[in-house]
Amino acid sequence: MNELPAHVQRARRPEHKELRLAAIVEAARSLALEKGVRSVTLTDIAARTGINKSAVLRYVETREDIYLRLTAECWERWAAALREELGERTDGTPDELADVLCRTVVGQPLLCDLLAHAALHLERHVSTDAVLAYKLTALAALEDMVGVGSRFQSSLDEAAARELIGTVSLLAGALWQISTPPEALARLYVEEPRLAHAAVDFLPRLTSAARAMAAGLAARGE
Repeated sequence: MNELPAHVQRARRPEHKELRLAAIVEAARSLALEKGVRSVTLTDIAARTGINKSAVLRYVETREDIYLRLTAECWERWAAALREELGERTDGTPDELADVLCRTVVGQPLLCDLLAHAALHLERHVSTDAVLAYKLTALAALEDMVGVGSRFQSSLDEAAARELIGTVSLLAGALWQISTPPEALARLYVEEPRLAHAAVDFLPRLTSAARAMAAGLAARGE
């Protein structure tokens, strides 16, 4: 009889369990990027991984636990992208910071999708330990971004940079859901002129709002 692939076999040693968990998370990531977080079920994830649903639940609490882990990972990716974009510069402006924040978060489509789901659904269907782990990871990424952002330009102190980044994340989550409607709605917006306003151009709308807020925060600090 042919052996099952390593990631499908029952995990017994710690390193095998880590590989199984990584396979589950990767399956959830790829499915979400293909069809959106809302549409992915635990059964889908199990099928993509090659194991049954009950086996998946040996490694994670719930479907939401998987996506909360991914949300935390995506915050770290956003922080890394911001660091790479801004480097060690200290001569930037609030507008430039707003632009880079928006461009880097839009470059993380999975994060944009997950941001709206985290508080509404994901945090409500996991243990308090899982929520704590997520919150601490996201907070560390946020503080990293605050340090980089406030160093990049002198008009916003750390409190203002934190407020700007937090608001950009909230707006990104909301605007992503509006700007990526299901196929039937997207078609309706094209066919019905009275609904044209519902078709949101994600990056320009997000950047416009972020620039306005950055300008206001800078003026408040003068």
